[in-house]
Amino acid sequence: MKAPATPAAARLLVDCLIEQGCDRIFTVPGESFLQILDGLGQQDAIEVVTCRQEGGVAFMACADGAMTGRPGVAFVTRGPGATNASIGVHVAMQDSQPMILFVGDVDSEMRDREGFQEVDFAAFFGPVAKWAARIDSADRIPEYVARAFATAISGRPGPVVLALPEDMLSHDTDASPRPRVERPAQAPCPDAIQAMMALIGDAAAPVAIIGGAGWNAKARAHFQLFAERLGIPVATAFRRQDAIVPSSPVYAGNLGYGPNPKLVERVKNADLILAVGARLGEATTDGYTVPPLTAKDRKLIHVHPDANELNRVYPADLAICAGMDEFAESAALWDEGDVLSFDAGAEAHAEWEAWATPQPNGHALDMGQAVAFMRETLPSDTIVCNGAGNFAGWWHRYWRYAGYPSQLAPTCGAMGYGVPAAVAAALRHRDRTVVAVAGDGDFLMNGQELATAVQHGADLIVILVDNGAYGTIRMHQEREFPGEERISGTRLANPDFAALGAAYGGWSALAETTGAFQSALLEAKDRKGLRLIHCVIEIEQLAASGATVSGLRNR
Repeated sequence: MKAPATPAAARLLVDCLIEQGCDRIFTVPGESFLQILDGLGQQDAIEVVTCRQEGGVAFMACADGAMTGRPGVAFVTRGPGATNASIGVHVAMQDSQPMILFVGDVDSEMRDREGFQEVDFAAFFGPVAKWAARIDSADRIPEYVARAFATAISGRPGPVVLALPEDMLSHDTDASPRPRVERPAQAPCPDAIQAMMALIGDAAAPVAIIGGAGWNAKARAHFQLFAERLGIPVATAFRRQDAIVPSSPVYAGNLGYGPNPKLVERVKNADLILAVGARLGEATTDGYTVPPLTAKDRKLIHVHPDANELNRVYPADLAICAGMDEFAESAALWDEGDVLSFDAGAEAHAEWEAWATPQPNGHALDMGQAVAFMRETLPSDTIVCNGAGNFAGWWHRYWRYAGYPSQLAPTCGAMGYGVPAAVAAALRHRDRTVVAVAGDGDFLMNGQELATAVQHGADLIVILVDNGAYGTIRMHQEREFPGEERISGTRLANPDFAALGAAYGGWSALAETTGAFQSALLEAKDRKGLRLIHCVIEIEQLAASGATVSGLRNR
C-alpha cells in the first residue's frame, strides 16, 4: 500500500518556516501535528531536535532566539504539552527574546466542547506572549507565519504562540510562502542624539545601564566605542553581562542580585542615567531603587526599540525609540561639538576588577576559586548557561563573559533553564565551548534533556553544584525565620549525579575539593560529548557575596 503524501497545508507551513530562515526546531512529538512531523521528515533544511519534556523544548527555542536574533521555533502538542511549554514562553516574554511556539490543537469540530486536552490557547497565552492566535484556514498559513516572525522580532522582541487545528493541517491549499521578514530599521533622530549629548555634557556623574531588547554584536561594539570615548561607567542589566567586553576600561560590573555595593552607590548617586536596551525592570533595579524610580536631581535618557516601554515605569527626561545597533552606531559616530571626557569609567572598572577577583573562603570546594580556574582553563568566549538559584552568583560575579553571545540565563529567574539552553547553544555553536551551570534543585527540573544532548551529538560540560537544598529559598528562609528548627521544605535528598551523568552516556566526575574540581575540569576540557562534574559543597557556602547561612543566622 502506497503511503499518503504529506497534506498540502502541512507542506506549506514547513515551506513557510524555511522561507523565514528557520533551520532548527525543537519538539516533543504529538499526535495533534503528525502532518507537520511528516513534512519535516521530507526535507533537510530544518533540523528536528527531539526533546524529553516541553519545558525543555521551550527553553531551547528561547535560548536559540537569544543567540540568533531570529525566533527560536518550538512545536508541542495541545493541553499538557502546551502548558508544560508555557514556562519558556514566559521567559521569552520577560527576557525580550524572539520565539514562536506552534501548538497542535484539537480538531475544529471538537472546539468549545472541552475536547480531549482542549485549551483556549489565545486566552491562556495572551497575557505572557506578544501575540497568541489560531490558524483556522490553510490558505492563511503564509500570512500568520510571516506575521508571527515579524511580531517576534520587531520592537521589543518576544514570543508568539500559534495554535494549529489538527484537521486544518490536512486541508488542500494553493497558497505560497511569503518572503522573509526582517526587523524594521529604527534609526534615532539626529536631534535626539544631539539632545542626549547635551544632557551628558551637563552631567557630572553619568552612568550607563545597557543590555536587553534587541541587543546584538553590532550594538555591543559601537556602544563600547562610544562609552570609552567619553569615559562613562557602563553597568550591565541583570544577566546581560555579555553586553560589553569585560576588559573594556569603562565596564563597571553588573546590576541585579548580588552586585558590587560600590556600583550600587554609584548608580544611586548618578546625576544622569543612560539606559540602553534595558527595561529597568525589578531585578535589574533591585525593586526600582537602583536607580531610584524618581529623583529630583537626576536625569534619565531611556533608549529602547519599543515605544510602549518608554515612560512605562521610569519617567524619562529624554525617550529615544530606536534599534540598539542603529542607536549605538549613531552615538559612536557623533562628532559634533567638543568631545566630553569623564574619569569615572576607569574608576568604576577598577572597583569591578577588585570585586570580581575571588579570595579564598576556606571551604573544601571553594566555588570562587573554581570559577577562577575555569577562567584560566576554558576559552574566553565560552558560553555559560544557567537557570535560577544561589549557585549562579559565583559565575555572575567571577566569570568574564568575553564572547558574544556568551551568557544565556533567564532574567525572570526560571529554574531548569541552564541544561536546555546549553543543548541549544552546543548545537548552534559547535565550534565553541559550552558550559551548563546548575544547582541540584535547578538541574532536576530539566536534567533529562541530557538525553537530548547525547542523541544529537552536543558537546557540553555540565557543572552541577550540589548543596542538598533549595539554596536561594533556604537563604531567604534563614533571614526571615532564623533558627535550625525553622527550616522547612528546602532540604533535598539527591541522586548520585555523577552516576546519573554516566547513565545518560556521558563522562562524569565527583568533586568535593577545589583540587578535585581542577583535575576534573582539565580532563573534561580534553573530551567531547557530554561531561558532567558533580560538585558537592556545604550548605554554609551559599553565595558569592559572602551571605552564608551561618552569617544569616547571626543577623
